Amino acid sequence: MGKYAEDARELLHLVGGRENIAAVSHCMTRMRFVLAEPEKADVEAIEAMQVVKGSFTQSGQFQVIIGNTVSDFYNDFVKEAGIEGVSKEAVKEAAKKNQTVLQRVVATLAEIFAPLIPAIITGGLILGFRNCIDSIYFFENGTKTLCDISQFWAGIDSFLWLIGEAIFHMLPVGICWSVTKKMGTTQMLGIVLGLTLVSGQLLNAYAVAGTAAADIPKWDFGGFQINMIGYQGQVLPAIFAAFTLVYLERLFRKITPQVISMIVVPFCSLLLSVMAAHFILGPIGWKAGEVISSVVFAGITGTFKIVFGAVFGVIYAPLVITGLHHMSNAIDLQLIADYGGTMLWPMIALSNIAQGSAVLGMIWLQRKDAKAQEVNIPACISCYLGVTEPAIFGVNLKKGFPFVCGMIGSGIAAVVCVATGTTANAIGVGGIPGILSIQTQYMLSFAVCMMIAVAVPFLLTTMIGKRKLTEKKENETVELAEIAAVAGKSVAAGIVASAIQESGEQNTTPSKLMAFLTGKAISLSEVGDGVFSEGIMGDGMAILPEDDILYAPADAEVAVIMPESKHACGLKLENGMEVLLHIGIDTVEMNGNGFEYLIKEGEKVSAGTPLIRFDRAKIQAAGHPDVTVCIVTDEGNAQKIQFHTGIEVKAQETVVVEFQ
Repeated sequence: MGKYAEDARELLHLVGGRENIAAVSHCMTRMRFVLAEPEKADVEAIEAMQVVKGSFTQSGQFQVIIGNTVSDFYNDFVKEAGIEGVSKEAVKEAAKKNQTVLQRVVATLAEIFAPLIPAIITGGLILGFRNCIDSIYFFENGTKTLCDISQFWAGIDSFLWLIGEAIFHMLPVGICWSVTKKMGTTQMLGIVLGLTLVSGQLLNAYAVAGTAAADIPKWDFGGFQINMIGYQGQVLPAIFAAFTLVYLERLFRKITPQVISMIVVPFCSLLLSVMAAHFILGPIGWKAGEVISSVVFAGITGTFKIVFGAVFGVIYAPLVITGLHHMSNAIDLQLIADYGGTMLWPMIALSNIAQGSAVLGMIWLQRKDAKAQEVNIPACISCYLGVTEPAIFGVNLKKGFPFVCGMIGSGIAAVVCVATGTTANAIGVGGIPGILSIQTQYMLSFAVCMMIAVAVPFLLTTMIGKRKLTEKKENETVELAEIAAVAGKSVAAGIVASAIQESGEQNTTPSKLMAFLTGKAISLSEVGDGVFSEGIMGDGMAILPEDDILYAPADAEVAVIMPESKHACGLKLENGMEVLLHIGIDTVEMNGNGFEYLIKEGEKVSAGTPLIRFDRAKIQAAGHPDVTVCIVTDEGNAQKIQFHTGIEVKAQETVVVEFQ
């Protein structure tokens, strides 16, 4: 009988039995289930199991966090269940049946736009900077801009449009590439398809409205004519065309003999998809995009715009939790293409600021709690810079009331935002720096909205939190008094015991873990992953890497490896401390592509021994962050563990963890 046989048997019963398991696999720390009927799983009882550190459901998968020993647990589980495990990709595919159509659409949109967001944000910042120098009349009694009085800045303004045009006008190229990359078909064909949508031979999409119908160039095929119109900045035509290419390529690969597939598949797939794009899908996608953007625009500018703003401002943060917020990217881009700007994105930025301000309230309330501040301060900063997950998952949702306070502040700020017609040129940094993406005439109104998004959640959180924390302290005081009375322990005994403990600690020799990578050391709250950031696996820290070899932070034994994915390993130190080193977020999905183990399980390693070589470019190309976390999954005999973050570290030289 295996070590975890009884626990495995219990978990099997609690997830609903063998017949309720459609697929099961595991990664470095978690069991991953696809359940036929997810509601049959007794989540409360599962989380109460001693071997389980937590659970959550994501993308149709029910994931149970076990820790470093998950591999052994998994082996015992499949034996007890009498089923065969499958690959993580198979689990991911099977999980789609537990997703609604909307969830699948949103997940697909998220994966398409995720690789494009850095470029889009860059474009937004560039447009915002150009606005500041060519549209704000600061000089000569408010009659001239910086570009008007300086040829140098006029040249800079003209030069920067080279980047802005490449990002926004050529957006269909990026979309077509991203779709083919996600769907696993030929990416170069996607790029070529995108280029045919924005070719210089076509009438630019932005010039269509100002061109008479008779003057629009046409392809003349004798019996019929097709307008030669480009799709610069258009979202739906590019998505429709790209998916057509994907399915045509799959079809031709399936029916074409291997000996001629190199010729037939790309030629037929590309030719037919380009024809479909310009003859049918492009016009349909353009019209559909116009309908969607016009409905949203009407909501933001119409009679009930105040209601629209209030509702959107309140619900956006909950949408982040569900993942539905990814749909806003496509809508924003369509609004920009159709109306020259978006009134939706400013409200998104305000929601992020409001959640950060709720954390700011917690910083004030817990200003004497050093441990809480290690999470609060980085979460607040990252939220103000547009990354909300550490704030929402690491602070606000844990306490509950700060999250609601942020929603209220966001709703009020959004009402003012739509009432003043505040519009952004483009998607920008979703926080305080986002003001650079706002059209110049609305910068002042957006600044007012930002002040509301800062002040309201902060004041509500501090007022409500002060009462809640006071009640909690009073309850704790009563509880401690009752315990002391029952136990009959004297204060003097406690003082003596404390003195003995402190005396013993002074004689303990400090130990340390060295930096396992060169880069920036950050706290777990800044990692942006629910399991790691919330400390479910244990406390720890992370490094944003600048190199590509993971080193052992101390003398240890290699306790756990992942032969398939090769993206993580577990080490056990002489004092019993167990450490998990995990490269990237969700890199288990890469199935080992870009990772190479330099060690074997059971091998003894010294501090500085190379453990894993990884390809940062491949990780980023796959759409995953390459942040590498170090989690203390078992403290062993270690005491007073301290993590050093917020500093630049050098592999094998800088101390990142100290303990006794």
